[in-house]
Amino acid sequence: MEGSRAGHQDLKAVQPAVLEERRATRGKFLLTVPALVVLFFCALGPLGIMLFYSFLTAGDFGGVVWRFSLDGWFNVFFARDIFDDTVSIADAHVSIFWRSLRLSVLTTLLALVLGFPTAYFIATRPAGSRNFWLFLVTIPFWTNLLIRTFAIMELIRAQGVLNTALMALGLIDEPLRLIFTDFAIMLGMTYVYLPLMVLPLYASMEKLDFRLVEAGYDLYANRLRVLWRIIIPLVKPGIVAGSILVFIPSLGAYVTPRVLGGGKNLMLGNLIELQFGQGRNWPLGAALSITLLAIVMVALIIYVRSVQKSDLRHG
Repeated sequence: MEGSRAGHQDLKAVQPAVLEERRATRGKFLLTVPALVVLFFCALGPLGIMLFYSFLTAGDFGGVVWRFSLDGWFNVFFARDIFDDTVSIADAHVSIFWRSLRLSVLTTLLALVLGFPTAYFIATRPAGSRNFWLFLVTIPFWTNLLIRTFAIMELIRAQGVLNTALMALGLIDEPLRLIFTDFAIMLGMTYVYLPLMVLPLYASMEKLDFRLVEAGYDLYANRLRVLWRIIIPLVKPGIVAGSILVFIPSLGAYVTPRVLGGGKNLMLGNLIELQFGQGRNWPLGAALSITLLAIVMVALIIYVRSVQKSDLRHG
């Protein structure tokens, strides 16, 4: 009996704590309601409209006809001949999808190659000077994206700084054709999104215990082995975050491919704008937008799962 009474007393003592915890959780949830409402109407709402429009019929002069149709989704990867209605692969769309994926991956890798040593350099500076180096990294954000893109154009165009310097040194006889190429787009996107790679990497490296690096050297590991076995595994969260922050905007980039690609080397963002503008095919543009979103989500899921599997293998 005494044990039963003690148990009831303990239960009565626990219940107020549980109720208090529930009230605190409910209060925190209520505080997030305004943000959730804004997120719904500003993000999920437009996406819902785009998804709805993708199942409608394209109007003759733009807009949509309120009639259900799957033509928008069909035309994402397929094309129907106007004379005999034969179906074939939409080569132009497939090539644009492939170019967008390829340039986005290459941009992410190039930003990682350039951003990793930059972040490491800043993280190894004295604590008093790190803010100065971070300040230099964030300076490009002070200017408009279009201005930064035009700055790259001035560097690599036929009469730009790079070609002029190479010709003055006698290394080339005629200007290199760099502008309006895939290389120009990749270079421009790398320059634009490089700070988005450096900042997450620095945030991870700042927390790195460099005594582990010294221990690796004490155990006769060379620099490459220390980098691969100690530094990279410890800063992997920064690598993942930086890669995501660069890959996603690169895949949907519009301004940089439009300016540096010259209207010929289109990417997905340019193709979507073309359908809503000159193409006047809003359902196809909406279907392409949702397809772009699906590609980003699939890439993120694959990337995150691969990182999780790697973490499990390495304990």
